[in-house]
Amino acid sequence: MKALLKQYKLVIRFIIIFLVVYAILTIGYKLYLDFSTGSRYYPDYMTNLVAHQTDALLNGIGYSAEVIPHSDEPSMKVIINGNYVARVIEGCNAVSIIILFIAFVVAFAGKLKTTFLYCLAGSIIIYAFNLIRIVILSIGLYHYPWRKEILHTVIFPLIIYGTVFLLWMFWVNRFSKIIKSNA
Repeated sequence: MKALLKQYKLVIRFIIIFLVVYAILTIGYKLYLDFSTGSRYYPDYMTNLVAHQTDALLNGIGYSAEVIPHSDEPSMKVIINGNYVARVIEGCNAVSIIILFIAFVVAFAGKLKTTFLYCLAGSIIIYAFNLIRIVILSIGLYHYPWRKEILHTVIFPLIIYGTVFLLWMFWVNRFSKIIKSNA
């Protein structure tokens, strides 16, 4: 057993650090969601921000868009030219994906400053790609509503998770001390 632990020390270390960081950030996010209920930002600040930034981008590229609170559920409706095309829910704000990204990067830690800056830059990239994803998805649903399933469940998750995967691979191959120490 001791030989196995020694042989897989780096894998075990990665798993433990990943799970601890992921748990801490997820619990923190859950507390944020619990405390944001009833705030002036519906349904929560981050989801509200993403919805309003989606609105601004849609209007900026020539669509007549608006976002309004959904009356039946904690989400924001995206309306283009008077047509309700999509809703922005808590899961659309990219925070859960950013938490997953950060947990992985920290588990494959590099230098502290480099890890922090990469987590920050990667989070911004993921957030921006997610915002662009929602805008393109809204436009796609406006023009091709019959393609909802493939747009929402295949193409656009591929964009956001593909981005995260590429950022992870770049981190592991370029900055991670774990990989460099084993080379």
